[in-house]
Amino acid sequence: MEYNKNKASQSAKEKKLRRKEVLEKKKAIDEIIRKATSVKDHLVSFLPFCHYQRNGLSVYLESGNGDHLSSPTKKYIQNLLKVNMERYYGHEWTTEEKVKRREMGVPEARYIFVRQSNTNATNDQIKRPEDELDDAGIEQLVGFVHYRFVVEEDVPVAYVYELQLESCAKGKGLGKFLMQLVELIARKNKMGAVVLTVQKANEFAMNFYTNKLRYVISSISPSRVDPLIGAEKSYEILCKTFDPEAKGKLEVGGELMQTL
Repeated sequence: MEYNKNKASQSAKEKKLRRKEVLEKKKAIDEIIRKATSVKDHLVSFLPFCHYQRNGLSVYLESGNGDHLSSPTKKYIQNLLKVNMERYYGHEWTTEEKVKRREMGVPEARYIFVRQSNTNATNDQIKRPEDELDDAGIEQLVGFVHYRFVVEEDVPVAYVYELQLESCAKGKGLGKFLMQLVELIARKNKMGAVVLTVQKANEFAMNFYTNKLRYVISSISPSRVDPLIGAEKSYEILCKTFDPEAKGKLEVGGELMQTL
């Protein structure tokens, strides 16, 4: 009888210890997300990357927050999304467009805006706060990245919601440059991975992420969770992990796509 009591007591202590460890880990992850989200401008740490001049393209980058988007900027985002993505969503676009409209303005949304360089512009003009830009400033926009710091499978990650470019800025290496910058931001802020969603119908994007940037289909993607359910879904979730723990939780079962 005494043995059973001691065994039960030991088991209770072990459960209590495990609960404590789980809570402490969750607290640590929440703090990582809080700190990353509290940074007002992530580009400040990467100033050499804020200008891109290659393949006949000259642009500069600016940071933005979802709750400080001007009306012209919101309209620009909506229009570019429609131009670039409507054909891939098909009949789902009407619903998806409403979702994207809600997503873009939340406080935790972070942006990298891409603007055409103007050699005649003064430094003050170039550095105007995003929410004060007028229509002339909007005309300079040629694309944006929308990302957030979130938790997936107990792993803090940078989730790329959108990477959208105007046709004039495509095919010049800018998309790869922006994704590599997001990866640097993710690493600096102690994220375990970069995660994103791609429409299956968007073969160009799927090839871009899996072949050029070496992303893999994540274990949290519907096709990996349940192939039958995945077959019914129009998207895949891709990831690139930075440490063994993130790899174990987000890549197990994920296979690199070699062909489309």
